[in-house]
Amino acid sequence: AEPLFDGWEETLIWSCLQGMMGDVYADRPEHPCSAMAMIADFIFFVGAPREELVRYRPDDCTRDFMLMVPQNEEWSRLIERCYEGRSKRVTRYAIRKEPDVFDREKLELAAASLPPDCRILPIDERIWHLSRTPEMGWASDWTSAYPDYDTYYRLGFGFAVEKNGEIVAGASSYTRYREGIEIQIDTRQDHRRQGLAYACGARLILEALDRSLYPSWDAQNLASVGVAEKLGYRFDHEYPTYEIYGY
Repeated sequence: AEPLFDGWEETLIWSCLQGMMGDVYADRPEHPCSAMAMIADFIFFVGAPREELVRYRPDDCTRDFMLMVPQNEEWSRLIERCYEGRSKRVTRYAIRKEPDVFDREKLELAAASLPPDCRILPIDERIWHLSRTPEMGWASDWTSAYPDYDTYYRLGFGFAVEKNGEIVAGASSYTRYREGIEIQIDTRQDHRRQGLAYACGARLILEALDRSLYPSWDAQNLASVGVAEKLGYRFDHEYPTYEIYGY
């Protein structure tokens, strides 16, 4: 299926094609015409639009919410028809993948810019388990793609912001591919707009660079684009995505 995805600059797809994380499904085992890459909350559709793929749900999938990314408008129309009443078209924002764009001195200053009553901690086993509790549902995507802590320790890494003994923000490797990670940043609602995402994002980028890994960023909204640009990234393009409810 790899030739079908050729030219799609998306690290989540690369994770699937490399066998690092996720799975690829296709209409036939040899020389497929249609395929989908499924990883964490995302499904990417490519090739000739095929209803069987859009409706397919693997037996081991436990998620009720998914994000479907169509290669073109034909796939979009098929998604809308298959999930009528359960889908919402939204816009996401792709960020350029430029390995040499980062200013380490600026990132180090950003990582040190936390308020004095906050500190950055590595996401260890304790924080990994905390991120999967109902109380920290806002942070679940830091670790949701990893079946257990050992897998996260082997493939992923991240940093959390602690304030008054509580975890209130963090940045983690949402997914991993051979050459890098996909960044996931979340801040508890009552602690947003305080520079926490900026600081822990910078710390995660520095750690990725120290490990010779590329820290890829894809933005859910314009606020995320703004943080990315402050950290040195450059905006590339918008693309449509479908939020699927009751998957």
